[in-house]
Amino acid sequence: MPDASPAPLLRLDGLSVAFDGVTAVDRLSLTIRRGETLALVGESGSGKSVSALGAMGLLPPNAQIEGGRFLGDTDLARLRPRDWQGLRGGRVGFVFQEPMTSLNPLHTVAKQIGETLRLHQGLSGRVARERSRELLAQVQLPRPGELLDAWPHQLSGGQRQRVMIAMAIANDPQLLIADEPTTALDVTVQQEILALLAELRDRHGMGMLFITHDLNLVRRHADRVCVLYNGREQETGRVADVFGQPQSAYTRTLLEAEPRGRPAPVPAAAPLLQARRLAVSYARPRRLFAKPRPAFEALRPLDLAVAPGETLGIVGESGSGKTTLAFALLRLTESRGEIDFAGERLDRLSGTALRRRRQRFQVVFQDPYGSLSPRLPVAEIVSEGLRYHAPALDEAEVQHRVANTLKEVGLPADCAARYPHEFSGGQRQRIAVARAIILEPELLVLDEPTSALDRTVQKQLVELLRELQRRRGISYLFISHDLAVVRAMAHRVMVLKDGEVVEQGDCLAVLEAPRTDYTRRLVDAAGLRL
Repeated sequence: MPDASPAPLLRLDGLSVAFDGVTAVDRLSLTIRRGETLALVGESGSGKSVSALGAMGLLPPNAQIEGGRFLGDTDLARLRPRDWQGLRGGRVGFVFQEPMTSLNPLHTVAKQIGETLRLHQGLSGRVARERSRELLAQVQLPRPGELLDAWPHQLSGGQRQRVMIAMAIANDPQLLIADEPTTALDVTVQQEILALLAELRDRHGMGMLFITHDLNLVRRHADRVCVLYNGREQETGRVADVFGQPQSAYTRTLLEAEPRGRPAPVPAAAPLLQARRLAVSYARPRRLFAKPRPAFEALRPLDLAVAPGETLGIVGESGSGKTTLAFALLRLTESRGEIDFAGERLDRLSGTALRRRRQRFQVVFQDPYGSLSPRLPVAEIVSEGLRYHAPALDEAEVQHRVANTLKEVGLPADCAARYPHEFSGGQRQRIAVARAIILEPELLVLDEPTSALDRTVQKQLVELLRELQRRRGISYLFISHDLAVVRAMAHRVMVLKDGEVVEQGDCLAVLEAPRTDYTRRLVDAAGLRL
C-alpha cells in the first residue's frame, strides 16, 4: 500500500516539454508516493515516455523543458550534470521496453550489473560479483551463478527483462520508472514481471511510475492512473474510480477499444489448408569427442485444418512452436509430414513451382518496420510481389492495383510515394497487409500482427482484417499471445506448449472453459473479461 505520508516522492508541477517549438507535453502535474504505483497511460505519441525522460533530464539538447520537477526535496531543474550521474541509476532506477537493445550485447550479465555497482557504490571484483549474484536471485532468476557469465542473446525475453530489473534495483532506488516493461512478452511472463516489480516495490519502499498502453495490466497492477492524450492530462485518480466512472471522453474511448465480438460463422466446407503429422526438428551441435545428441523437437507431430474463410488462432508462450508451425506450413523451414493446400501437396514442391504457389498464401509479420524495406517507397513495397507473380501487367495497371489496395486497407492515395519511417506503427501494419492482399491470396498467415500496437490501433486492425475476410473470403492463420485479440478474430483456436498441441476447439468454448491447466493459466494471465 502507498505511504500515508503527505510528502510525495516525485512531484511534477506543470511539466511542459517542446522540441523546436512543437509541444509534446503540456503542463502535466502528478505525484507519486513511496510504495505506490502510478500508471501513465495513453496511445503512442501521447507524451508518456517524453514526460518521464523530461523529468529525469534524459531528452536531447533540442528539448525545452519548463515547470517544476522534484524528487523528494531535490529540485531536479537545478541539478548539474555530475549530480544527474549520481541520481540516475542511484536514487532512480529505469526498466525500459526492449531489454535486448537496452543491454549491451558485447558484455556479460555480470559486467553490466557490476558497472552500475562500481559507479554508484564503488564495488568491484568478487564483492561486485557476489552482489550481482544476489540481485539475480532477488529477481527470481534460476541458477544465478551460471547466468552471471551469460550474454544477452543467450537469454529469453523474460530473463533479459529480469536482468534489467536487477540493474535497476541494484542501488536501492527510491523511484523506479518502468517504461512499457512487458510489451513484447507473453501474458504469463508479463504477470510474473509485474508481480516481481510489485514485490520489490513493497520490499524496498519504492515509488513506481509504470508507463503502458495496456489497460488490463493497469487494472491489476497500479494504484492510481493518469491518462494522457496529445501531451495533455485528461484525468487522474484511483484506478477503480477512473476505469469505473471515466470523466474524459478520451478515457472512455480507450476503455472501449478492446477488440470485442466474434467473427461471423463460416459454412462447412472442405479444408483449404490441411496438415498431417507435421513436425519440425533441429540437429544439435556435436561437441568434440562427445556422443551425438538427439535432435531438438521444435514441433511435435500435429494435425490441423483451415476451411475457406475461417480463422484458426494459434496461441502459446514464447518457444511453444507458434512461429515454427507457420514457417513449416509456408515451407520456409524444413519439416516432416504432409501439407495439402487446395488439393495440392505443398510438401512435394520446390524451386520455381513452390515460389509460384506462394501467390496463394501470404504472410504478415509482427514487426512491420523490420519487414518493410526502409529504402523503398510504399508503392514499390506493395507492388513488389505483384510484379513477380503477374509480369504481364503494364505499369498503369500495377499502379491502379496499388492505389485500390491502399484504399481497401484504409490508407490515403498520397501515401504511395512516402517511405515506411513516415508512418505510425498501425499504418505500417496496414502497408504490410496491403503488400500481402494485392496478390489476392486465399490464405493469410498473421504472425503477432498486433503485439506492438496500442489498443485503439489493435481494434482498428482487427476490424480491417474482419472486413477483408468478409469481402474476400480469406482464411487466416492468426498467431498471437494476446487472447483478447484472438477471441475477437478466431473461429477456432489451437493451444501449443513446448511444440505440442495441448488443447484445441471452438475459440470461445476453449477460452471460457479451458480443459488443461496450461490453457487456464494463459487465460487467467490475460485477465479476459468473458
